[in-house]
Amino acid sequence: MDQETIQKAVDSIVPFLTKYGLQVIGAVLILIVGRIASNIVGGMVGKALDRGKVDRSLRGFLVSMSKILVLAFAVIAALSKFGIETTSFVAVLGAAGFAVGLALQGSLANFAAGVMILIFRPIKVGDLLESNGYLGVVKDVGLFVTTMATLDNQKVFIPNATLTGGIINNVNGYGVRRVDLTAGISYGDNMSQAKQILLDLMNDHPKVLSDPAPECGVSELGDSSVNFVVRPWCKGEDYWDVYFDITQAIKERFDAQGVSIPFPQRDVHLFQESKA
Repeated sequence: MDQETIQKAVDSIVPFLTKYGLQVIGAVLILIVGRIASNIVGGMVGKALDRGKVDRSLRGFLVSMSKILVLAFAVIAALSKFGIETTSFVAVLGAAGFAVGLALQGSLANFAAGVMILIFRPIKVGDLLESNGYLGVVKDVGLFVTTMATLDNQKVFIPNATLTGGIINNVNGYGVRRVDLTAGISYGDNMSQAKQILLDLMNDHPKVLSDPAPECGVSELGDSSVNFVVRPWCKGEDYWDVYFDITQAIKERFDAQGVSIPFPQRDVHLFQESKA
């Protein structure tokens, strides 16, 4: 290869490298800066969400989305360095996203409902939840489904859109619950004595709260007994302990202090007809 041929090759390569080499370098620099910027933005978003005590699942999603958005902007800017029409590229991405959205509308509905649950927090892990015919303890609140364990320890997955589309009964959402019991005494017993016994046994229980104060009163004059409502208040996690303990204590205290718990009774009156 003679000197003249080499010179012609160099003369043809130099403009190409000058034109496209600078574009490649610029695109690479844009991608590098975009990568660094995505990490910075992700860190800032993460710290802001930590200050707001946002749920971990939602925090991870929002941090990832912020990074992806910055990287997408950097990729589009890098493509524009090569003369690619980014407006049409964005339009294609939008059309593809719309098609994917239609195909996954059920999953997206669950996702949107999950985001709303994590933001507004009508329920949280550990709550006793009644919804869609199930009663159980919430074990996990995800972006698509909520997992709960029923009282007999069955694992139930409820789609978030189904959960938010119906009535949610957060049984211990306020942290304090009232235990409703009924105690019956004989008509021959002293009602004031029985009421004081019931109040004393509620006040003596270590898991019964003093505020709100326990309640007790005559609720019904039944067929065979005078019925009292017994209403102690307790923390949500102590509900069944208080329920069982107070039920047992009623029987034991009544027996010890001579208050009877009557059986259902029916009086039968016999009449003898005289013979004509």
